[in-house]
Amino acid sequence: MKDNIQLLLDQSRSGNIRALGRLLSVLERSPAEIIAVVEKLAKYAVNSHVIGVTGIPGAGKSTLVSKMIREFRSRGYRVAVVAIDPSSPFTAGTLMGDRLRMQENTTDPGVFIRSLSTRGLKGGLSLAAIAMIEAFSYSNYDKIILETVGVGQAEVDIMHAAHTIVVVTMPGAGDDIQALKAGVMEIGDIYVLNKSDKPESTKTFEYLSFALEKEDLGGISRLRGWVPRLIKTSAIMGTGVRELVDTIEEHYKFLKDRNLAYEAVVSRRMLLLKLLAERILVERLEEVILEDKDVIGKLAAEGKQLSDYIQELMRKVALNILNYSSFS
Repeated sequence: MKDNIQLLLDQSRSGNIRALGRLLSVLERSPAEIIAVVEKLAKYAVNSHVIGVTGIPGAGKSTLVSKMIREFRSRGYRVAVVAIDPSSPFTAGTLMGDRLRMQENTTDPGVFIRSLSTRGLKGGLSLAAIAMIEAFSYSNYDKIILETVGVGQAEVDIMHAAHTIVVVTMPGAGDDIQALKAGVMEIGDIYVLNKSDKPESTKTFEYLSFALEKEDLGGISRLRGWVPRLIKTSAIMGTGVRELVDTIEEHYKFLKDRNLAYEAVVSRRMLLLKLLAERILVERLEEVILEDKDVIGKLAAEGKQLSDYIQELMRKVALNILNYSSFS
């Protein structure tokens, strides 16, 4: 397995797209294989700019990302996209709508788009998504766009994965913005009012401008000394995209000038370790529960000795993890 992974890594770094696709598939499999890949990737310096795009559902994030890709490509950057699609709680299948909306870029050899499921994680980011960022950076992609499903307050995981966070909203979304203030709306470096060609956009733009002026939005970014920006775009019409990309570039320069860019890399790798540990813990827990399902069913029906069994369950899980062969 190790020799095969090293071959995929070498080929991916030299520009072999097929090898990169296979490498990404490895990162969607078992924790053991992910560990084998990440241990090798972590040895290399990472210079890619990771851009998180999140926000209100229906705001046109995928269409906007498609236009961003074209603008970045016009500036000579190689661009990779990790598009997080909602997953079914029953089949873990994804809708893969992001890839369909970005298909105009798929024939460009300087663009690689990968869609994957949230795997039901409340943070909206899977272990595979974070590991793929490392793989794309290793493979010399200049800009890595991480587009998330935009489900609200649980999306703050993206704060630990990206250098620059773009929060996308749309006209008439005042109530949604109010509801999300305690979560995703607080983490933006750049706020985008998409679909600004609509008549009601003026009112929403004024609302967002006032919220930024009051410092109700972008609190996390302000702690670093960056003043959050508000950009009007219409992804369908293609307007405002150049200004958005200019501002994204300006923010990344701001981070590099203050030696803050590498902090994002450290934060992302800490998140990667956390998600990896969670994945192993959950898998071991599921194994133990499956082994004891008859006992658990009986205790649940009778409502007796549950606290004692939970302690025993934790003990078994701990022993299972200690004996986890993939660490050796």
